[in-house]
Amino acid sequence: MAKEKGRKLIAQNKKARHDYHIMDTYECGLVLTGTEVKSLRQGRASLVDGFVQIDGHEAWLHNVHVPEYSQGTWTNHTARRKRKLLLHRAEIDKLESKSGETGHTIVPLSLYFKDGRAKVEIALARGKKEYDKRQTLREKQDRREAERTMSAIRRRQRA
Repeated sequence: MAKEKGRKLIAQNKKARHDYHIMDTYECGLVLTGTEVKSLRQGRASLVDGFVQIDGHEAWLHNVHVPEYSQGTWTNHTARRKRKLLLHRAEIDKLESKSGETGHTIVPLSLYFKDGRAKVEIALARGKKEYDKRQTLREKQDRREAERTMSAIRRRQRA
């Protein structure tokens, strides 16, 4: 059997980038059971309500939904159990101190396979205010409109 290469995206939390200012990102491994891995290989997971909590110098991923494996037996996993994250001690200590500050949290951004191993990208984030969200949307629309105008000008010049 050939080794897997590259990165295969399973799930992405697009709402996290809308609701939070991303300050720092980390890639970490996950401790999973066999049926969880099989379910993830089918491309089924949801990060929408997920968050990371540091307990006793260990990082735990909460509320990430990995549905039960359809061919699983009595050994099947529970869908929303907490899963341990694999990080270096220095990274955990840094996350613990930063997340203790007011308004900071740790959210999962994406779940993927990298060279055959399940990884999750987490981010240290600060919540956005409502006006920040509107400002971000306005900037995105302005950028899109400018690109549209530039492409129209280029089309006219070619013709």
